[in-house]
Amino acid sequence: MKSPALTDAAAKVPQLTLLFWIIKIAATTLGETGGDTVSMSMGLGYLIGTALFATALIVLVVLQIRATRFHPALYWATIIASTTAGTTLADFADRSLDIGYPGGSILLALCVAASLITWRATLGTISVQSVATPKAEIFYWITITLSQTLGTALGDWVADQPGVGYLGGAVVFAIPLIILAALYFWTKVSRVALFWAAFILTRPLGATVGDFLDKPIAKGGLDLSRPLATLVLAIFITGCLILFRQRASKHTH
Repeated sequence: MKSPALTDAAAKVPQLTLLFWIIKIAATTLGETGGDTVSMSMGLGYLIGTALFATALIVLVVLQIRATRFHPALYWATIIASTTAGTTLADFADRSLDIGYPGGSILLALCVAASLITWRATLGTISVQSVATPKAEIFYWITITLSQTLGTALGDWVADQPGVGYLGGAVVFAIPLIILAALYFWTKVSRVALFWAAFILTRPLGATVGDFLDKPIAKGGLDLSRPLATLVLAIFITGCLILFRQRASKHTH
């Protein structure tokens, strides 16, 4: 029998349903528009934006770890904080540090791989259903934040290629996500591998969609208001959380 503490800790991660992925894509899109709102529209810059969002992320992760059960609003607030922090951090690395999109993408891909390898070597599994202790949650949120940052850099890199653009970039990332869904339903490929692949790929999909919404028309965007786009996405996510119940994921050893 599981201990109460183990059961409570496991109940803080949502089930991986279609609703999860819909909210995840909306949250990553919001991360792009929200991050750009602070760093560009408000003129605070990438470094200050990263500091603000990283502070919010640390506070929310601590609250998430200290919680005794799954709180959808807290969980998704933490996801949004990680994706906005990832947006400004990736932009800071790519542009302010002048390592470029390829350099940023490769560096962050290595960081994600290192996080997953260390997590598995330490705890024996990287399945999100096994996140049942503070140590596992720390690995979980570190990996998620790195994957969000990687997704931003990767999305910018692909969209920046000649003839691709933001809308084309969204299509580029949507296609492998459809393939991953097919593998999930019709094969026995590792569910853990499929989850992390899908989780990483939904971020550049959201990044390119977000850029398509708010970038100037001359650069291939719709030139919509970043704050307005962020507000609409926030309302959509809130509506999903209110209208549709999310259940806690079941712990697996």
